[in-house]
Amino acid sequence: MGAFLSYWYFNVPDYVLAALMYTLLGRVALSLFLEPDSPIYIWRFFCRVTDPVIALFAQVTPKATAPVVLWLLSFVWLFWLRFVLRLLYVVLGLIPAT
Repeated sequence: MGAFLSYWYFNVPDYVLAALMYTLLGRVALSLFLEPDSPIYIWRFFCRVTDPVIALFAQVTPKATAPVVLWLLSFVWLFWLRFVLRLLYVVLGLIPAT
């Protein structure tokens, strides 16, 4: 717990980005089995959490992109954002290099 707290400025954003990434993957997986307007609460939760992220990345994605592809591209954008964040912290010497 001490390492987590001493590097909170890296761990918290990384954790949030990872949670969003895997929630996007969960949304893609559920979309294979559920209708887009399904009343199931977990589907509505995934949509509510990921819609702002998808709206953000929809600004830099062609409008003709299918929704599922946009969700997967949002996952990729978040992956690269996490990668750049990690690289930035290593280069600045703010986390120990492993």
